Amino acid sequence: MADEVLTEAHGRVLVITLNRPEARNAVDNALGDALVEAVAGLDSDESLSLGVLTGAGKGFSAEMDLKAFAAEGPPRNFGRFLQDGSAKPLVAAVEGFALAGGLEIALTCDLIVADRGVRLGIPEAKRGLFAAGGALLPLPRRVGLGKAMELALTAEPIDAEQALDLGLIDRLAEPGKALATALELAERIAKNAPLSLALSKKLLREMQGRTEAEFWELQAGDAATLFASADAREGAVAFAQKREPAWKGR
Repeated sequence: MADEVLTEAHGRVLVITLNRPEARNAVDNALGDALVEAVAGLDSDESLSLGVLTGAGKGFSAEMDLKAFAAEGPPRNFGRFLQDGSAKPLVAAVEGFALAGGLEIALTCDLIVADRGVRLGIPEAKRGLFAAGGALLPLPRRVGLGKAMELALTAEPIDAEQALDLGLIDRLAEPGKALATALELAERIAKNAPLSLALSKKLLREMQGRTEAEFWELQAGDAATLFASADAREGAVAFAQKREPAWKGR
């Protein structure tokens, strides 16, 4: 793993750290490539159930690296992460700030934990750009069309307390405690069957905009596969034996 992104396993949880603190964890080619590699490692490792994504130093991530953008264009693999995300759940642990591409990274995650006082926003319009990394898709779902429009057009950030009220973030932590709070949440999630987690995430994301009939059709094949898995059998046996299940991720 490149130094731009660090990984550390905590039981069944993989902590992924954006590691360019001297550049406010701004995204360049190297960081984008390393982030895609880290997420691929999470998804392919049966010993891991989910990830927690955080940033080194004083904040989560400021933006795309504008100096690198001027010289090289947009980070080549950053868009791949923003569009595909991960198959397994991801929890963002945001301290300091999550702005522009940084907020888009957080929005690619499934749950967002942020410290009190954190600044979140999409200020791209102040730089002659727009939030092209996907923020304009999930923002209206989380905060409503009107507030999403305000955030995009004023290009002004809001604080974590406002973000919680709006539904932009899911949990509020005390200053400096976002990672610890996210890990606590992740460890609760990791007690559950990893295949069940991944399938629940997939269906919740893919059901948006579908009819009820389409939803039932969508889940039918996956449900049959899951119910025939080793983990489904292990869950039933563990319940009968009154013990904690030993998940295998298969």
